[in-house]
Amino acid sequence: MADIRVAPECFDLSSETLIVGAGACGLVAALAAAEAGQVPLVIEADPVPRGSTALSAGLIPAAGTQCQRDAGIEDSAALFAADIQAKAGEQNDPALVRAMAQQSGPAVDWLAERHGLPLSVVTDFDYPGHSRRRMHGLPSRSGLELVDALRAACEQQGIDIICGRRAVTVFHAGEEVAGISVHMQDGASETIGCRKLILACNGFGGNREMVARHMPEISAALWFGHDGNRGEAVQWGRALGADVAHMGAYQGHGNVAHPHGILISWAVIAEGGFQVNRHGHRFWDESQGYSEAARAVLAQPGGEAFAIFDSRIAAVARQFADFREAEALGAVREAGSLPQLAVMLGLPPEALSATAAGLPVRGRDAFGREFPGRTLRAPYCGVRVTGALFHTQGGLRTDGAARVLRPDGRGFSNLFAGGGAACGVSGTGDSGYLSGNGLLAAVTLGRAAGAGA
Repeated sequence: MADIRVAPECFDLSSETLIVGAGACGLVAALAAAEAGQVPLVIEADPVPRGSTALSAGLIPAAGTQCQRDAGIEDSAALFAADIQAKAGEQNDPALVRAMAQQSGPAVDWLAERHGLPLSVVTDFDYPGHSRRRMHGLPSRSGLELVDALRAACEQQGIDIICGRRAVTVFHAGEEVAGISVHMQDGASETIGCRKLILACNGFGGNREMVARHMPEISAALWFGHDGNRGEAVQWGRALGADVAHMGAYQGHGNVAHPHGILISWAVIAEGGFQVNRHGHRFWDESQGYSEAARAVLAQPGGEAFAIFDSRIAAVARQFADFREAEALGAVREAGSLPQLAVMLGLPPEALSATAAGLPVRGRDAFGREFPGRTLRAPYCGVRVTGALFHTQGGLRTDGAARVLRPDGRGFSNLFAGGGAACGVSGTGDSGYLSGNGLLAAVTLGRAAGAGA
């Protein structure tokens, strides 16, 4: 349980900027703090930095970047902000959305140009809700590669990242944060003072009690996030008098290979694939997005579905390391005909063939989905999938500079939050999640928090 205590007299403020969490948010914050002339120290509970970032596809949405211009893509922060709000039904704080959208492009350019991350735009398929192609990733399209690249950039800057230390207590002196205490793996503990504290320890998806309380509809789903996300940031913030928002918001995913537990890129759906249940029947409009897909899939018999696509689409998805791993483990099946594929997947052959035959070549179907005008062709591919909870989107309310806010709107003088520790821009539930919102909050708020005075 997260703990809050009054700092003892003569508390050692040995660290200028202390960052809890070494995922994308914390590492970006450290780079920004060092660039601003601060001396950052990053504390990480795991033996090596991984967290939720490493479990993701590592794609950062950003507007107006050099990568986009090189690819001939015209985009703007205003258009990006409009897409975020449209997906969330206008439920987000407009000022926060505007700040994240405006900061996204400069942040990605900064990572590429200042710190040498070889980012590029995904240009061969569209993510639901994005009116432009703006998802930026490293060559493997892997979050593990992203967190390793950020760690290497921090090490090149001489930034200290101390692993194997879990923050358990936050000390305060009046309305200011004064430091933390950490527990080490050998049972020892130590205190670390600071002049500025950045909470980058993600959300509360690994805290089953908090999940059941705030989002009961997804509480029984597979947890696909990092078990270390226990909600301490929210607990510390509340105890200090901070405001929280949108605690029922989360990112789900309805395309996780089952029982392998490997993420299958939504490209297999966006490029013209579809999902069926055990009976070989489609059950929803898949173009709504992969976050909503979690509940849709879990509502089917056995809490599972089957993603059906073809070899052309598989070639697009193969740019993602996760998809290649799923293929290597036999999760993705391939056949020369739909009846053969159905037998491999344990589906009724006639039903699957009839479902595929009923798809419109172009235009909208009975569920309201608009298809891209390409017919699936042999060889066909399929994978058994289930729904999962990836990460929570509610959390500490911040301004666009990542400063934690009180209920009356006043900001803490030296407490910042970003990534999953902060309230994101995904509305109040699961359907407001626009692809990449998690890393958007991690990178933009992380950079703002590190640079902040």
